[in-house]
Formats: sequence, C-alpha cells, structure tokens
Amino acid sequence: MTPLNPSELNRLRRAVTVPRAACLLGSLFSLAGVAQAQTTTAPASPAPAPTSSGLTWHGITLYGIVDIGLQYDTHAAPFSDYFMAGSSDIVQKNSRRAIFGATPNNLSQSRVGLQGTEPLSFGDWSGVFKLETFFNPTSGQLSDALKSLNQNNGKALADTNTNLDSSVGGQIFQQSYAGFSSPTFGTITFGRQNTVLADGIAKYDPNAASQAFSLIGLSGTAAGGGDTQDRRMDSSLKYGVKYQNFRFGAEYKFSNAANSGNSAYEFSLGGDYAGFSGDAYYVKVKSAIALSAISAATQAQLPTLGISPSNALAGTISDNTTVGLLAMYSFAPFKFYAGYENIKFQNPDNPLFVGFNVSGYTLASVNDTAYNHEKILQVYWAGVKYSVDSNLDVTLAYYGYHQSNFATTAATAGCSSILSSTCSGELRDFSLDAVYKLSKRFDAFAGIMYSGVADGLANGYVYSKNNFNPTIGVRFTF
Repeated sequence: MTPLNPSELNRLRRAVTVPRAACLLGSLFSLAGVAQAQTTTAPASPAPAPTSSGLTWHGITLYGIVDIGLQYDTHAAPFSDYFMAGSSDIVQKNSRRAIFGATPNNLSQSRVGLQGTEPLSFGDWSGVFKLETFFNPTSGQLSDALKSLNQNNGKALADTNTNLDSSVGGQIFQQSYAGFSSPTFGTITFGRQNTVLADGIAKYDPNAASQAFSLIGLSGTAAGGGDTQDRRMDSSLKYGVKYQNFRFGAEYKFSNAANSGNSAYEFSLGGDYAGFSGDAYYVKVKSAIALSAISAATQAQLPTLGISPSNALAGTISDNTTVGLLAMYSFAPFKFYAGYENIKFQNPDNPLFVGFNVSGYTLASVNDTAYNHEKILQVYWAGVKYSVDSNLDVTLAYYGYHQSNFATTAATAGCSSILSSTCSGELRDFSLDAVYKLSKRFDAFAGIMYSGVADGLANGYVYSKNNFNPTIGVRFTF
C-alpha cells in the first residue's frame, strides 16, 4: 500500500479528531440540560478568536474558556455556586466578613461554544451562527445569577450569601443566533445575542469586562443601558457594518421577550483614525427589569399568589434611556481607555404585573413606581494597559458611579447623604492586575480591586462600605 504523504495524513487526523470534538460538545450540551433540570426548578467579554484551526472543521469552530482562581475578600458574603463570579467582588449590603476561597470566571467568563461560517452562492455573503454556553468551573453548574437570587428569598441580610442580578439566568445558551454576513454590506443576525452596547463595553473597558477587576464587567448596569437583564437580548435583530474607517451598529428587541417586558433599540456610530478608536451609543429600553430576592412578607403570600417558591423573584421596572461615549488610544506599548454613560431611569409607560415571566422565573413582587422622580446615573471610567513585553500585560483602571438625587419627599429632597437610597451617592472602584501568557493558550493572572460606596449608594450598608479582593488564577483558552 502506498504510504500517505504528510498533508493527507494531517487531513485524516482532522477528519477523525474534529467529529470526536463535536460529539464531546454534544455530550456537554446534553449534560448541561440535565444540570439545569437538577439545579433549577422551573456572559465581557466576547469569546476570543480561536487560537488555532485545529478545532475548525468545514467552517465550524469549537471554542471555549476555563477560568478559575483563588480570591480573598476583606468584606463579603459566602460565595455562590451559581452567580457567575462566585463572589460579589464589589462591596454589597450583605458584605459582612472576610472570605477566602475558589472563584470562577475572574478574568473571563468560562464557556464552551460552536460558531460557524458557510460561504453562500451569491456575492460575498456567508451564513453565520453561534451557540454559546456559560458555566462555573468551581461548581460544574450552569452560570445562573437568578438562581443565586432565588436561593436567598425571604432571608435576613445576615443569612444571605452572594446574590446579584444578571442576564445570565441559567439558559443553556447565552448566545444562540444565526444570520448573514458580507464584508461589503455588513452582518445581520437574529436570536439571543450580546447587545451593541455590551460589545462596546467589552472593547473599551481596560479590563475587557473582567468580573474580578472591572466594575462595568461585574455589574451589567453599563452594558445593559441601566439594567443588567438587557446586556443580552432575546428575540433581537442586530446589524453592523464597516465602511473604510467608519462603522455603524443597530439592534432591535421585539416586545415580550423573556428578559424585559417591551421593545428595546440601540444605535452606535464610530470610527478609527491612526491609533484612536471611538464610538457613540444611544439606547432605549422599555419596561426594563431589575431583579432581586423577595422579602419574607412576599414569600408568605406566595400560596395566595399561586407562585412556586422555587422560581419567585421581585422586580423593579423602568424605562431607561442611555447615551454613551467610549474611546481608546493605542500608543505602543500603551493603550489608554475612557468611557462615559448617562443613564436616565423613569417609571415605565407600560407597567408589568405580578406573574410576569423572566427567563423561567416569575415576578412575585413588582415595583412600577420606583422613579416618580427620574434618576440619572452617570457611569465613567479610565485606564491604561501597559504591554511590558509580548507575554506580560499590566492594567491600571478607575471606575465610578454617580447617582443623582431622585427623592420625592420633603425630608429627602436634595439630600446627599446616607439618609435614603434616593439621595445622591457615589461608588468608586480602582483595580490593578497583570496577565502573563505561559503559553499560546494558557494564562496566569493576579490583581486586586477596591470598591467603596458613599452617601445614597451606601444606604443600607450596615456591615461595611468597602472591599478589597486580591485574586490570582489561571485561564485556558481554546
């Protein structure tokens, strides 16, 4: 028999190896479905480009990230198996003691996914798709912030563990879309996908939406245009196109999708010149939902409401309008980043109701009148990344929130103190971290983030108003 030449041998190896990888992914998705059924009772930075064609077959690529580390928090609540970051990273109302343990998804969200491109028979068009699953490597569970909220229903503050809202609510696929792409005419996709603004946050955040070292990475407020549920949108139509040095993006979410009550739309316009890149954003979300655990009083009413305790949550509803300016300048070996958002919260034109479904969870308590006086939240950040050499990056960043006074009573009108959550207030956040490339796919990282709240944003913080979270870890990317 004639021996195979090297190129034929390589093709044979890929033909055998890649189907095995595809079968493995199918098994992972099947297991993910089982895990969801067992653990539920009813998302930074974008995935990096594949580092090798070894997991690509006929235009379909299997990719993934596993990120895990060790963290010490000076003031925190016990870690969660379901919340994406494990810990809250920034100070919260239940941050009551020092905690040390393993945390997932510190630098990047752990995930596994398939994405593909198929050239079509007309022009320069291709068909494209993506399926992407988020998981917590410390627990082996699907990432599910809403379950972390539900597990704390009815509990006193001193008895709660880490629980924060997110658009990552235990869905098997955090992104699941398909569409068409052309270098000339742009890309149009439909399904569940990151928003135009979320893509911008990942690009213009000096920490690339890291959860351990970035306020705007951990909290989806900035990327969601006011509420983290809108960082990713179900049933959304998204379009992006680039012409020479300019680019345009738009997205529309149809009404009554699972993560917000009514329609939403976003626009972006930007461009590049020399080492400068910048984009402007406009976002409007109708009946946006901010989720939280329910109170003990609401929990006692669940039998009357006909809502199961296993999927009950509380929601605050608002119409949100966001304008933002984000920029980056590269001057080797430095990259400088800056961003600003102005987010306006108003009572919804179309209030939601008890019983409304959000990603498989049910609203048992609804507040449609939280903003009888509109609230303005300003989000801002700046940072620099220094590439010491081809293997080592060091990042220094500052993030901040400023909340306007939105009080409606004479006692708190114009207040700028801890007296009420409607008083004006501040959240300040500093981080320093380093990432070292041990190999093409394996990174080690270390860093620390400080967070502190003051005035209205510190209302209800009875244990501590600040936290430090020194963190070390590793990340494998394929």
